[in-house]
Amino acid sequence: MAGLLRRPRFMLPAAGVLLLCLLAMFPSAFSGWFGHGDPRQCSLDNSGLGPRSGHPFGFDVQGCDLYSNVIYGARSSLSIGVLTTILTLVVAVVLGSLAGFFGGITDTMISRVMDVFFGFPTLIGMIVVLQAFAVHSVLSVSLVLTLFSWPILTRVMRAAVLETRSLDFVAAARSVGAGPLRILARHVIPNSLTPVAVLAGLNIGAVITAEAGLTFLGVGLKAPAISWGIQLNTAQQYFTEHLNLLLFPALFLSAAVLCFVLLGDALRDAFDPEGR
Repeated sequence: MAGLLRRPRFMLPAAGVLLLCLLAMFPSAFSGWFGHGDPRQCSLDNSGLGPRSGHPFGFDVQGCDLYSNVIYGARSSLSIGVLTTILTLVVAVVLGSLAGFFGGITDTMISRVMDVFFGFPTLIGMIVVLQAFAVHSVLSVSLVLTLFSWPILTRVMRAAVLETRSLDFVAAARSVGAGPLRILARHVIPNSLTPVAVLAGLNIGAVITAEAGLTFLGVGLKAPAISWGIQLNTAQQYFTEHLNLLLFPALFLSAAVLCFVLLGDALRDAFDPEGR
């Protein structure tokens, strides 16, 4: 770990992710750097105005300060990314461990369900399921994204468990009379988590992109929620005249995804050098 902290390839995206987390947790501490700092304090007199003193990103079509809205948009976008990844990890660890450790009919059933999801058009499935929700909140969008995200991490967890269960310390635990559930919980799962945990950083970036895409299509988060996807959805009608409405949310979204992807790549190379 000490060697990892000395690598710029890890430290730079880690610093970016830390900054994004601070934006999401304490948006008011950053939004007040310019202007009034309130994303809901709007005036139609400022509708569509470009960058100016005290308002470096300009104003949206409702006359709201765009800088404040972009800063507050980090909370919803990152919340969905983190919550979806946590839920996906829980499902992947449980199902992947059961499939890899017990094998047989358990493995067959879980693997066939995964094959169904792998063969299903993900975007269409997300749109259809989201249409069934009356309220499109951070939780509901996260649940739908989890529904279509778990198979990839589950397959990775299954492969790691298959490798771990054949190691000597597992055989030693069996020889002293440890039961299968105890072996699975105390020995197999802790020693199989690394590849799945490393992929979590990559998964967060992918989820943030997916949420923005769904919201851009009008089936994700809905106003009065504030997110980068909602801002991009609004900008598609006006960006030819007001480029700032599209530019700044897209820059923050791209930077967030890039930070998580680079962090995931750095962790993967650090913990799995053979995979480079």
